[in-house]
Amino acid sequence: MLLHLPEVLSREEVAEIRAALAEARWVDGAASAGPQAQKVKQNKQLPADAPEARTLGERIEAALRRHPLFQSAALPHIVLTPRFNAYERGGHYGNHVDSALHHDPFRGVTARTDISTTVFLNDPDEYEGGELIVEDTYGAHEVKLNAGDAILYPSTSLHRVEPVTGGVRLASFLWTQSLVKDSEQRRMLFELDMTILRLRSQLGDSEEVVGLTAHYHNLLRQWAQM
Repeated sequence: MLLHLPEVLSREEVAEIRAALAEARWVDGAASAGPQAQKVKQNKQLPADAPEARTLGERIEAALRRHPLFQSAALPHIVLTPRFNAYERGGHYGNHVDSALHHDPFRGVTARTDISTTVFLNDPDEYEGGELIVEDTYGAHEVKLNAGDAILYPSTSLHRVEPVTGGVRLASFLWTQSLVKDSEQRRMLFELDMTILRLRSQLGDSEEVVGLTAHYHNLLRQWAQM
Protein backbone atom coordinates (compact mmCIF):
# COMPACT_ATOMS: atom_id res chain seq x y z
CA MET A 1 0.00 0.00 0.00
CA LEU A 2 1.32 3.38 -1.07
CA LEU A 3 -0.05 6.15 1.16
CA HIS A 4 0.38 9.94 1.12
CA LEU A 5 0.56 11.51 4.59
CA PRO A 6 -0.18 15.25 4.26
CA GLU A 7 1.27 17.88 6.60
CA VAL A 8 3.34 15.63 8.84
CA LEU A 9 5.48 18.70 9.54
CA SER A 10 4.34 22.32 9.67
CA ARG A 11 6.05 24.97 7.57
CA GLU A 12 7.77 26.26 10.71
CA GLU A 13 9.07 22.80 11.60
CA VAL A 14 10.39 22.29 8.07
CA ALA A 15 12.21 25.63 8.19
CA GLU A 16 13.82 24.85 11.55
CA ILE A 17 14.95 21.38 10.45
CA ARG A 18 16.39 22.73 7.21
CA ALA A 19 18.28 25.45 9.07
CA ALA A 20 19.89 22.79 11.28
CA LEU A 21 20.74 20.61 8.27
CA ALA A 22 22.40 23.57 6.54
CA GLU A 23 25.02 23.60 9.32
CA ALA A 24 25.49 19.82 9.40
CA ARG A 25 28.44 17.77 8.16
CA TRP A 26 27.30 15.50 5.32
CA VAL A 27 29.08 12.38 4.05
CA ASP A 28 28.93 10.19 0.96
CA GLY A 29 25.67 8.21 1.13
CA ALA A 30 27.20 5.17 -0.55
CA ALA A 31 29.16 4.47 2.64
CA SER A 32 25.97 3.29 4.37
CA ALA A 33 24.73 1.12 1.50
CA GLY A 34 25.23 -2.57 0.94
CA PRO A 35 27.57 -3.85 -1.81
CA GLN A 36 24.82 -4.00 -4.42
CA ALA A 37 23.25 -0.64 -3.54
CA GLN A 38 26.61 1.15 -3.54
CA LYS A 39 26.75 0.71 -7.32
CA VAL A 40 23.55 2.72 -7.88
CA LYS A 41 23.61 5.20 -4.99
CA GLN A 42 24.89 8.75 -5.41
CA ASN A 43 23.81 11.14 -2.69
CA LYS A 44 24.84 12.68 0.63
CA GLN A 45 23.66 11.57 4.05
CA LEU A 46 23.82 12.92 7.54
CA PRO A 47 25.94 10.40 9.49
CA ALA A 48 23.86 8.33 11.89
CA ASP A 49 26.09 9.44 14.77
CA ALA A 50 26.13 13.15 13.85
CA PRO A 51 25.23 15.51 16.73
CA GLU A 52 22.13 16.72 14.89
CA ALA A 53 21.00 13.29 13.74
CA ARG A 54 19.33 12.11 16.93
CA THR A 55 17.60 15.38 17.82
CA LEU A 56 16.24 15.98 14.33
CA GLY A 57 15.35 12.32 13.88
CA GLU A 58 13.37 12.24 17.11
CA ARG A 59 11.52 15.35 16.00
CA ILE A 60 10.49 13.67 12.74
CA GLU A 61 9.44 10.52 14.58
CA ALA A 62 7.31 12.47 17.06
CA ALA A 63 5.54 14.24 14.20
CA LEU A 64 4.81 10.94 12.46
CA ARG A 65 3.51 9.33 15.64
CA ARG A 66 1.07 12.26 16.00
CA HIS A 67 -0.27 11.69 12.50
CA PRO A 68 -3.42 9.52 12.57
CA LEU A 69 -2.84 8.05 9.10
CA PHE A 70 0.65 6.89 10.05
CA GLN A 71 -0.65 5.19 13.18
CA SER A 72 -3.49 3.49 11.32
CA ALA A 73 -1.50 2.39 8.26
CA ALA A 74 1.82 1.46 9.89
CA LEU A 75 0.59 0.06 13.22
CA PRO A 76 4.12 0.80 14.47
CA HIS A 77 5.92 -1.53 16.84
CA ILE A 78 9.46 -0.16 16.37
CA VAL A 79 10.16 3.10 14.55
CA LEU A 80 13.86 3.35 13.77
CA THR A 81 15.36 6.80 14.27
CA PRO A 82 14.80 8.78 11.04
CA ARG A 83 17.82 9.66 8.91
CA PHE A 84 18.47 12.42 6.36
CA ASN A 85 19.74 12.58 2.80
CA ALA A 86 20.40 15.17 0.09
CA TYR A 87 20.54 14.85 -3.69
CA GLU A 88 22.07 17.44 -6.04
CA ARG A 89 24.06 17.76 -9.27
CA GLY A 90 22.88 14.52 -10.80
CA GLY A 91 22.58 12.67 -7.50
CA HIS A 92 20.31 9.66 -7.71
CA TYR A 93 19.58 6.22 -6.26
CA GLY A 94 18.91 3.45 -8.75
CA ASN A 95 16.42 0.62 -8.40
CA HIS A 96 16.80 -1.21 -5.09
CA VAL A 97 14.91 -2.86 -2.25
CA ASP A 98 15.66 -1.77 1.30
CA SER A 99 17.58 -4.17 3.51
CA ALA A 100 15.36 -6.51 5.52
CA LEU A 101 16.96 -5.55 8.84
CA HIS A 102 18.36 -2.25 10.08
CA HIS A 103 20.19 -1.37 13.27
CA ASP A 104 19.43 1.79 15.24
CA PRO A 105 22.69 2.99 16.87
CA PHE A 106 20.87 5.32 19.26
CA ARG A 107 18.51 2.70 20.67
CA GLY A 108 20.72 -0.33 20.26
CA VAL A 109 17.97 -2.30 18.52
CA THR A 110 17.75 -4.11 15.21
CA ALA A 111 14.34 -4.12 13.55
CA ARG A 112 12.69 -5.77 10.60
CA THR A 113 11.89 -3.22 7.90
CA ASP A 114 8.22 -3.68 7.03
CA ILE A 115 7.44 -0.10 6.01
CA SER A 116 9.58 2.61 4.42
CA THR A 117 8.73 6.30 4.82
CA THR A 118 10.13 9.40 3.13
CA VAL A 119 9.38 12.85 4.56
CA PHE A 120 9.99 15.59 1.99
CA LEU A 121 11.77 18.72 3.27
CA ASN A 122 11.46 21.01 0.26
CA ASP A 123 8.76 21.82 -2.25
CA PRO A 124 8.72 20.33 -5.77
CA ASP A 125 9.54 23.68 -7.40
CA GLU A 126 12.80 23.97 -5.43
CA TYR A 127 14.54 21.24 -7.43
CA GLU A 128 14.34 19.50 -10.79
CA GLY A 129 14.05 15.74 -11.07
CA GLY A 130 14.42 13.73 -7.88
CA GLU A 131 11.09 11.91 -8.15
CA LEU A 132 10.70 8.87 -5.91
CA ILE A 133 9.52 6.00 -8.10
CA VAL A 134 7.87 3.10 -6.27
CA GLU A 135 6.98 -0.05 -8.22
CA ASP A 136 4.28 -2.55 -7.30
CA THR A 137 1.90 -4.93 -9.05
CA TYR A 138 -0.03 -1.93 -10.43
CA GLY A 139 3.02 -0.37 -12.09
CA ALA A 140 5.43 2.45 -11.28
CA HIS A 141 4.21 5.36 -9.12
CA GLU A 142 5.94 8.75 -9.23
CA VAL A 143 6.06 10.67 -5.95
CA LYS A 144 7.16 14.28 -5.42
CA LEU A 145 5.38 15.92 -2.51
CA ASN A 146 5.19 19.26 -0.76
CA ALA A 147 7.61 20.06 2.05
CA GLY A 148 6.33 18.48 5.26
CA ASP A 149 4.38 15.72 3.49
CA ALA A 150 5.41 12.06 3.62
CA ILE A 151 4.95 8.92 1.58
CA LEU A 152 4.61 5.47 3.18
CA TYR A 153 5.13 2.22 1.24
CA PRO A 154 6.09 -1.43 1.86
CA SER A 155 9.84 -1.92 2.26
CA THR A 156 9.58 -4.90 -0.08
CA SER A 157 8.87 -2.50 -2.97
CA LEU A 158 11.41 -1.90 -5.70
CA HIS A 159 12.04 1.85 -5.74
CA ARG A 160 14.47 4.53 -6.89
CA VAL A 161 15.18 8.27 -6.79
CA GLU A 162 15.53 9.86 -10.22
CA PRO A 163 18.56 12.13 -10.89
CA VAL A 164 18.31 15.64 -9.47
CA THR A 165 19.29 17.97 -12.32
CA GLY A 166 18.77 21.29 -10.53
CA GLY A 167 18.60 22.50 -6.94
CA VAL A 168 18.80 20.23 -3.91
CA ARG A 169 16.37 17.55 -2.78
CA LEU A 170 16.30 17.18 1.01
CA ALA A 171 14.41 14.42 2.78
CA SER A 172 14.20 12.33 5.91
CA PHE A 173 13.80 8.57 5.54
CA LEU A 174 13.03 5.83 8.04
CA TRP A 175 11.83 2.29 8.53
CA THR A 176 9.14 0.84 10.76
CA GLN A 177 8.64 -2.65 12.10
CA SER A 178 4.89 -3.06 12.22
CA LEU A 179 2.82 -4.97 14.74
CA VAL A 180 1.33 -6.68 11.68
CA LYS A 181 4.04 -8.18 9.48
CA ASP A 182 1.90 -9.00 6.43
CA SER A 183 1.35 -6.01 4.12
CA GLU A 184 -2.01 -7.26 2.85
CA GLN A 185 -3.31 -7.67 6.38
CA ARG A 186 -2.12 -4.13 7.21
CA ARG A 187 -3.94 -2.82 4.13
CA MET A 188 -7.21 -4.53 5.10
CA LEU A 189 -6.97 -3.24 8.68
CA PHE A 190 -6.29 0.29 7.42
CA GLU A 191 -9.27 0.23 5.05
CA LEU A 192 -11.51 -1.16 7.79
CA ASP A 193 -10.32 1.53 10.21
CA MET A 194 -11.03 4.28 7.66
CA THR A 195 -14.50 2.84 7.02
CA ILE A 196 -15.26 2.78 10.75
CA LEU A 197 -14.20 6.42 11.09
CA ARG A 198 -16.44 7.49 8.19
CA LEU A 199 -19.41 5.56 9.56
CA ARG A 200 -18.88 6.90 13.07
CA SER A 201 -18.98 10.47 11.74
CA GLN A 202 -22.35 9.69 10.12
CA LEU A 203 -23.96 7.33 12.62
CA GLY A 204 -22.14 7.89 15.90
CA ASP A 205 -21.48 4.81 18.00
CA SER A 206 -24.36 2.83 16.56
CA GLU A 207 -24.68 -0.90 17.09
CA GLU A 208 -23.26 -1.52 13.61
CA VAL A 209 -20.25 0.75 14.18
CA VAL A 210 -19.51 -0.88 17.53
CA GLY A 211 -19.73 -4.29 15.86
CA LEU A 212 -17.27 -3.29 13.12
CA THR A 213 -14.92 -1.82 15.73
CA ALA A 214 -14.98 -5.12 17.61
CA HIS A 215 -14.24 -6.94 14.36
CA TYR A 216 -11.25 -4.64 13.73
CA HIS A 217 -9.76 -5.27 17.15
CA ASN A 218 -10.32 -9.01 16.96
CA LEU A 219 -8.47 -9.12 13.64
CA LEU A 220 -5.66 -7.01 15.08
CA ARG A 221 -5.51 -9.29 18.10
CA GLN A 222 -5.18 -12.32 15.78
CA TRP A 223 -2.58 -10.81 13.43
CA ALA A 224 -0.42 -8.68 15.72
CA GLN A 225 3.08 -9.91 16.62
CA MET A 226 4.67 -8.52 19.75
